[in-house]
Amino acid sequence: MISYDMSEIRNITLLGHRGSGKSSLVEAMLYISNTTPKMGSVDSQTSVSDFDKEEMKQGFSINTSIIPLEYLGHKYNILDTPGYSDFSGEVSSALAVSGGAVLVVNGAAGVEIGTERAWRMLEEEGIPRIIFINKMNKGVHNYEKLLYEMKEKFGKKVAPFCIPIGFEEDFKGFVNVVDLKGRIYNGETCVDADIPEDIDVTEVRNLLLEAIAETDEKLLEKYFAGEDFTDEEIRTGLHNGVISGEIVPVIIGSASNAIGVHTLFEMLYNYLPTPQEMNGGVKIGYSLDGEKRVERKVNEKEFFSAVIFKTIVDPYMGKISLFKVNSGVLKKDDEILIGNKNIKVKVGAVSFFRGGKQILAEEVKAGDIGAITKLPDAQTGDTLCDKENPVVYKVISFPKPCLYMSIIPKEKADDDKLSGSLQRLSDEDPSFSIDRNFETKELIIGGQGEKHLNIILNKLENKFGVNAILKEPEVSYRETIKNSVEAQGRHKKQSGGAGQFGEVFIKFEPCVEEFSFLDNIHGGVVPRTYIPAVEKGLVEAKSKGKLAGYPVINVKATLYDGSYHPVDSNELSFKQAAILAFRKGMEEARCVLLEPIVKMQIIAPDEYIGDIMGDMNKRRGRILGMEPMAYSEQLLTVEVPESEILKYAIDLKSLTQGRGRFEYRFLKYEELQDNLAQKVIEARKR
Repeated sequence: MISYDMSEIRNITLLGHRGSGKSSLVEAMLYISNTTPKMGSVDSQTSVSDFDKEEMKQGFSINTSIIPLEYLGHKYNILDTPGYSDFSGEVSSALAVSGGAVLVVNGAAGVEIGTERAWRMLEEEGIPRIIFINKMNKGVHNYEKLLYEMKEKFGKKVAPFCIPIGFEEDFKGFVNVVDLKGRIYNGETCVDADIPEDIDVTEVRNLLLEAIAETDEKLLEKYFAGEDFTDEEIRTGLHNGVISGEIVPVIIGSASNAIGVHTLFEMLYNYLPTPQEMNGGVKIGYSLDGEKRVERKVNEKEFFSAVIFKTIVDPYMGKISLFKVNSGVLKKDDEILIGNKNIKVKVGAVSFFRGGKQILAEEVKAGDIGAITKLPDAQTGDTLCDKENPVVYKVISFPKPCLYMSIIPKEKADDDKLSGSLQRLSDEDPSFSIDRNFETKELIIGGQGEKHLNIILNKLENKFGVNAILKEPEVSYRETIKNSVEAQGRHKKQSGGAGQFGEVFIKFEPCVEEFSFLDNIHGGVVPRTYIPAVEKGLVEAKSKGKLAGYPVINVKATLYDGSYHPVDSNELSFKQAAILAFRKGMEEARCVLLEPIVKMQIIAPDEYIGDIMGDMNKRRGRILGMEPMAYSEQLLTVEVPESEILKYAIDLKSLTQGRGRFEYRFLKYEELQDNLAQKVIEARKR
């Protein structure tokens, strides 16, 4: 594969609802460009995109695949993303390096949840896009209704570029209203054809010309004067309109029959931006200390800089870092810097990565996407740059986990391997998290949903030979006291030689702080040197309460009296005396259980808010407020016990048909009502 000039490169993300045919469209593009001799398929496990063993087994995309291909002297880096929302982190990383996108729609199904979600991501990122209505030969009988639905969901910027010739099984091709040509499938491929007499393109073309006119004042004047646009004016107007987001072209086809693929290639090249057209041809970064703003022009002659947007962990090849070059050129054997870590590394071979295969390269130029192996210190989001002229780019933003589960190995022998294997998988997928809860001694993993975490389990087994199971994590309760008590702690031990003696009198009372210790000793009844040991003993003792063994919080301890022995007293004696005093105090005090309360922000369409609020009331939640959002959605703010939302990611998906999303954070502890507290205590004692 030759090295291309930036003006000939297009970096394109394919996204859409699961089953819309993204991977099939990639296969058609590979075939039409003569990259592959025949089209593969997901069903037969011959798809170039879904090369991962887990993807073949599941029958759907899990990872973003990078498919570089050449067509008519141009290079297209196609990033094929998963359609399931559980793998939205893959879409985030792809969009971070894309200049444009193709939103693939299943024509038979219309605008689905994943379509809406993908559109929103493109809108938020401001990425120019083309809509490709796929599967026109499988159940699409009302094209006008489908266009109306899109305009209703996405606005007037949606502009049809094609009129279908035939519907459902009789779908043969389409008329391109821009160049006024027909395209007909002849049983093997698409060929140019005359426009059928029964198809009138006038109305659709006039709407398109009006949209073009609105991209430029001179064109608008010409349009109102009734003058015709030149082909160049039409192309330039469409290019500018698509890049600005004012026009979103809609084209149609059938990936399985390679209908519409030639037109798609033409439109990707003519209307979507080159790497140099994105963000004014400048990438903004910062100095290593983060203090100074650093600019890099998207140019081969600039100092080298790149961003790692995806990591692949292969059991045999090791870590593969996929990167996009923002400026300069990277050649094999270069010594570069991992900017955000200030680590110098030597690059071995550089390559282009197509599906699961490497295509060795001499260099990767600005605007292009490449791959490096054997960079153990590099991770997704890292900046690679010239070692003498460093820069650090903003880290890619990934969705936060919303479903957390405890993970344990099936076999004890896998215990040591589990953490290391999970860490390697988190290198591959930053939307997945690992954390150790030292209080409950659980290893907790977090993901975007049930399917996401189940795939993690499968990868553990298939890639690293580690078998594990998931279970609900334990909730970290707390204990506290509701009244003031005083307790004596006396530690005395005699065993032949020097003995041990320490005596303390401590008052325990509720307080707002997590723990407060007050020294109120007068007259030296407890020497100053031993008072820190008393506090240390209390800190140790409060880690285990009397009700269920949970840590005790919101307690103030006042040391007000005691006694010592001039020979036998020492720090250990007073530490043990404090522990005894704490235990006695807790036995006498009225202790209660506290549960963690989280603050949730739930975003969902208007029609589901009533059901969500009712569901939250059942979970003992308190509605704090509601405010309107874009896309006819509401933001609901709720306080709710953590124990009630351990699997809320699954429940909300069911409640909103996958349209809801949420984030939460720990807020505070509150007293748990007696009947529920008793259940927790009994379960803890089993």
